[in-house]
This record gives sequence, structure tokens and C-alpha cells, in this order.
Amino acid sequence: MRLATLDDGTPDGRLVVVSSGGERCLYAGPRWPGLLAAIEDWAVAEADLRNIATRLENGEGIALDPDRLCAPLPRTWQWLDGSAFLTHARLMEVAFATDPIPHDRPLMYQGMSDRFLGPTEDARFPGAEHGIDFEGEFAVVVDHVPMGTTADEAMRHIKLVLQVNDWSLRAHAVPEMKTGFGFILAKPACSVAPFAVTPDALGEGWHDGRVCLDLQIDWNGQRFGSANGREMSVGFHDLVAHAALTRDLAAGTIVGSGTVANEGYAEVGSSCISERRAIEIIAGGKPDTPFMSLGDRVRMEAVDAAGHAPFGAIDQRVVGPGN
Repeated sequence: MRLATLDDGTPDGRLVVVSSGGERCLYAGPRWPGLLAAIEDWAVAEADLRNIATRLENGEGIALDPDRLCAPLPRTWQWLDGSAFLTHARLMEVAFATDPIPHDRPLMYQGMSDRFLGPTEDARFPGAEHGIDFEGEFAVVVDHVPMGTTADEAMRHIKLVLQVNDWSLRAHAVPEMKTGFGFILAKPACSVAPFAVTPDALGEGWHDGRVCLDLQIDWNGQRFGSANGREMSVGFHDLVAHAALTRDLAAGTIVGSGTVANEGYAEVGSSCISERRAIEIIAGGKPDTPFMSLGDRVRMEAVDAAGHAPFGAIDQRVVGPGN
């Protein structure tokens, strides 16, 4: 099942169920005005939404207007981003000239959740001097997760899967890391691909709590990376369990995988510019690739073996504060 949110002038938009081909939709109805309302009562909402999905597959529905698509959850209670790809972690140590972070639990920080950018919305930043970087990753949306939930139990709480561009402003990352208080300036609002999908809709692309799809990323029309999500060192269920160790997680919490990265980056490329710069440092002693400029575009689309894109595409332009 695929869900999306249409801009209707309200902060949370209007929830629709989308056909498998992505060309038609039906409104979820007054009981489920937005996705947050549905996820907060998922045991009831899912049955209603799947009935609507069946009607769509039987030919009902109206044309889906892609220009009206918001992030599936334009805002929510909590965004928790992990760092579950070891290759990314190792390359970032090179990029930032930092020592490895010793840890026996998954790495995670709490980021901005009161605003998520839509898939084609301009990404507005104060200026290129802040080190604008994209970060392609996957994420899951959970229903209410009780404190102390185990990883095995956490699988049952993962209700939807997302594709995310976790924007970063690299000029602020290391100074904020050194404070030990987490990210504020370095982590503006993320962007989200238009369709939230249930794990079963991914078929073989969902395995062991991982999204096993190639995340194709183009920067200014040139292929930058096509890393696969299968190489997470821990699955999403492990990340959810970690976050719930000492507290409940509210329904609608989004948990991110961190930047998708593969050990074979020489063949598949990278999902962020900082990784490319680290690879250049390893090869030649210095980085050659600059961060993004105002006016640049980035496109992200996860695809399966047949070339299908279950989440749709993020396709955005970087602009300055006056645009």
C-alpha cells in the first residue's frame, strides 16, 4: 500500500491512498484527514486504507496531481536519525579528520521534526558558504512503541517506510559535534519522497529490517551514487529498540537509517558529497569536489531490480534565503 499527502493549505495536508502505478488516488476520508491521525490509530486505519487501495486497483480514483504532493508526514512528533552504515562512518572520520566514536549501541541523534520538505519543494539555505550537502537514506514510521520494546518486538511496530534526503550544512557539523550537545545548525529540515509505503509493498526489497533497494542519486543531472540499503550494520528494528530503551516512542516517530553507503563505493558511488571528498582525500591527500552551490539540483529515487520506484522521486533545487 502506498500513501501520500496532498497540500490543501493546512499544516498536515490531506491523506490519500495511491494506486500501485502512482497515477491515481482516493482520499482517505474524514476519519483519517492526515497521515499522523492514521498512524496514531493504525490498527483501525490500516483496514480502512487497504479497502481504499483495493478500490483503486479495481479502477476507481482520480488523477494524482504530482505538483500538490507534500512530504507524507509534513510534520510529526519526532525524527530520530541513526548512523547504521559502517562504510559511511569510516569515510566521515576521514572527511572530518575525527577519531572513531567508540560505541556498543547504535549511533543516533534527535533532529528537526516540525517541518519536512516536500519532494519537489525548493530547499532554502542561508548560503553556499555553510557547506550544503545532501544525504540519501531510508526511514521508517512507527506506531506507539512502549519503553523497553525488544528488537524482535519492534518489527511489529514498523508500519511505513520512507525515502529521505537528510540535508546537512557541513560547515557547522564538526563544531557542533565537539560540543557534545548534538546538531542544531548543521541539520535543517529533511526532504521526503512523495510515497510512504507499507513494508509488504516492497516485496523482496524489505528484508531483515532493511530496505534492499538501490538509491539512485543524480547531482545536476549526473549520476553520483547508487548504493543499496542492504548493508546496514543493524536493522531498523534494532534502531527502534535502541530509541525505546528508556522511553515510549510516540506514534508517528520517524527513525532514519543514516546515509546509505556500500563497501564497494568505487563501483556504486556515494549518497553524500562528504563521502566523495573523503574518498578523494584517501586517494590524493585532499578533496576536490565542492559542496553544493545555489541553483544546484539533486534527484533521489530508490529502485528495485525491475526498475520500479516505490517511493517516487525527490527532485529539488537549492536556493538562497530570498527565493
